[in-house]
Formats: sequence, structure tokens, C-alpha cells
Amino acid sequence: MMQLENAVRELLAQAGIEPSEAEFSDFKRRMIRNMWNNIVQERMDERIIVKNAVEATPITLPNSRVGEDYRVEVPFCVEGVADYDIEGLEPTGLSYFKTEGKGFTIEGRPQPEDIKGGDFPLVLRYKPANLLEGEPWLERRLNFIVNPDPRSLWKDIPTPTDIDYYKPDSDMLYVKVEATPDGMPRKDMVAASQRGRSHAHEGKPRDDHFRLHYCEQTEWYIMAVADGAGSARFSREGSRIACEVAVDHCKAALGGSRDFENAIYEYHANKESAEARKTVSNFIYSIVGNAALKAHNAIKQEAEQKEGARLKDYATTLLLAICRRFDFGWVIASFWVGDGAICVYDAEAHTADMLGMPDEGEYAGQTRFLTMPEIFTDQVAFFKRLRFKVYSDFSALMMMTDGVSDPKFETDANLQNTDKWDALWRDLEEGGVELTDDNEASAQQLLCWLDFWDRGNHDDRTLAILY
Repeated sequence: MMQLENAVRELLAQAGIEPSEAEFSDFKRRMIRNMWNNIVQERMDERIIVKNAVEATPITLPNSRVGEDYRVEVPFCVEGVADYDIEGLEPTGLSYFKTEGKGFTIEGRPQPEDIKGGDFPLVLRYKPANLLEGEPWLERRLNFIVNPDPRSLWKDIPTPTDIDYYKPDSDMLYVKVEATPDGMPRKDMVAASQRGRSHAHEGKPRDDHFRLHYCEQTEWYIMAVADGAGSARFSREGSRIACEVAVDHCKAALGGSRDFENAIYEYHANKESAEARKTVSNFIYSIVGNAALKAHNAIKQEAEQKEGARLKDYATTLLLAICRRFDFGWVIASFWVGDGAICVYDAEAHTADMLGMPDEGEYAGQTRFLTMPEIFTDQVAFFKRLRFKVYSDFSALMMMTDGVSDPKFETDANLQNTDKWDALWRDLEEGGVELTDDNEASAQQLLCWLDFWDRGNHDDRTLAILY
């Protein structure tokens, strides 16, 4: 230190300055302070340059979602940053790791049992290269959001039991059909109906309905599925009446004489006969067509008896099918009004035969309903709603409301895409629905499957299968 002071004195002397001891002491103090201030300012400027560079570096953290895998790679390589870390990820269930010279990656899966979602402020702590031991690291705040699992936001409010036309929030049924006396296997039926999340969230009733019936004496299968209009206040009763009355009519019509079966045999033996075809057509109109008409009339009668009610308050679709195995194949006749889908699907043959197409209303998103009188006044259009066909065999006759068809097929055009039906068939299997003989659990399995998640599709869901 003395050598430094002597050197300074010599430099001052060469400049013709000969300070007193007091002046030299003050000079030293001022010189040291100025030098220190300059060094401090220089180091501060260096840190500000690094801080500005870090703040200017774009860091985008997309929102994560509870219950879903998350991974984002963030480029971060700033000159003058010797080291860094990220704080605040622990509550999210995510973690990060650095990629040398490139940046960092945040990944993981927020678990619903650990986190519900929310805003999580993260802190990027970083060390400027000129930082001395003991000095605090600098920080940059980062905004990070974990979106809640959408399913956790939906309420499940039971339907009040004291409302008009109360209906349970779900229903299911498995119908086992024994093999024929000669050992030929028959097909079984299963159906399930689940109130949609949109209705459950508000404590509103299920509007869908179904009914299955197998007649041991005549070997006819009868299936009905209906979707009550969400905008119609009593549509839940309209769908119930439609299914019950239509199936009851078919039971009575098919349980009498064997004239219809004989007409089918005659048609099979003489497919070119116009008279044989007309006879079968008349039977189908009398059985299936009249079943739809009787259902319409029964709903109309209920509306007239209910004080303050109108027919359109009971608006509902109707999918109706009768099916029987003959020695030459399976005969299926059907009626369809509204949306949803009826399809005869064969997994082995890779075929999907639609028994009609969804109705289109006057405006997008609309459909037609069984309760509309014009459905029955235009005879030509009405006959087009009736279908009849013979199949050598098939994997499943499926009938569903649009709560199933909309999320699984998305467009009407896709209903005619066999690959989409293959995907649905796999989806059922992978979703735990075992469509095998003697599986009474299939009804519960199907009901559980109907709880599948599809963003934006939360309508009532009903699916009936003959397999």
C-alpha cells in the first residue's frame, strides 16, 4: 500500500502538485470512492444489460391441463447468464430439466388428486456472469396456468322426483335369447341410456328413452330408441310414449297369424315378383308404419289431456326396428324419423348399411320429429322412412341417439363410412363392453361406456345393440 501511495505522490510531484498530508488524505479518499463508484456502476450496467436481455427473450408457456400429459421445450440461451433455475413448479406436478446451450423443457402430468387447476406464478432465477459470491440472483416472473379437468367442473344434480313425468337419470337392459331347439345360436340385445352432462349440470331430466322386446313364440326382436327434443318441456314423456306404444303395436301385430312370415318366404322364393314385394311392403307399412302412427296419436292424446300443453311440447325422434332370423338369413324392417343412426354392421365383411339418414330441418342443427303431423300426411315421403332388407348375417344392429352419433361420427357423411363404424366397434371393445353370450354385465358396461368424454358433446346418450 505504501508503494502505491509513494507512486501516486511521485506522479503528483511530476505534475507540480505538492499536497499537504491532509490534502493527500482527502485525495486518496475521493479517488478510492470515485473508483469504487465507477466499478459499482460498471457492474450494475453489466447486470442491467443481462437483465434486459433476459426480459426481452420470448418465453411462452402454453396452458397445461389437469389429467393430461404436458411437455414444452423453451429456447433460453442469453449471453451473460452463467446459470439459472425455475421455482414454483412443485404444486403443479410438473418438473423441468435443462438442455445444455439450448434452453429448458417442462414436462409431466398434473394429477387430479393433487391439483384442481389455477394460476401458478413461476420464477426464473438467473445468475449474471459477473455476480460475486453472496450476491442475490436476478429474477423474472413467468405466468403459468393449469386448466382444470373439464369433467371436474360439471355438476351431477339428481333430477327432482316431484316433476311431471319423472324419469330416472339412467336406464339399462340386457336381453338374453336362448339358442333354438336345433342348437342354432340366436342374437342377444343390450341397451343403455344415460342423462347428458348438460342436463345433469342443471338437474334436468333425461329426455332419451329405449325399449327392447323379444317374443319367444314368434322369434321376433323389437327395438325402439327415441330422443326427446331438448327444447320441448315434456319431450321425456314423448320419447317414452313413442317407444312403449310402437313396441306394443309391433308385439301385437307380430304375435298373431304367421301371414307376414309366409309373405317373407314367398318374397324370398320369388324376388322378381312385384306382387310378392308389394305384399311384404303392405305388411311393413301395417306393422312398422302403423306403430309410428299410433305412437304419434298416443302422444297427441296425452298433450290434449295435459292442461296447458301442446303437441310440440312432447317432440321426439323415433328409431324403430323389427328383426327375425329365417333359414335364409336375417330380415330387418325399420322406421326412422329424426336424427341419430340405425346401422347394420358386419365387422368381418367390413360393411355398414345405414337404414336411412338423419332428417334435416329447415335450419342447420334442426331435425324433424314424430310429433310433426306432416310426417304422416306425405305418403311418398313416409314410405321412404320405411326400410326392409335381408342379411345373411351381421355383427350388430345398432340404434343410437345423436348423443352418441354426433361425437363418434361428427358428420352425416361419416355415417356411411365403414371405417368409422369399425372405430366405434373397437371403441366399445376397448372401453370394456363385452358383447358376448351370457354376459349380463354388458348392460352395466355399456352404461359406463356412455360416460365417455368428448369436448362439446354433452347430450343424453342412448345406444341399443342386437348382436
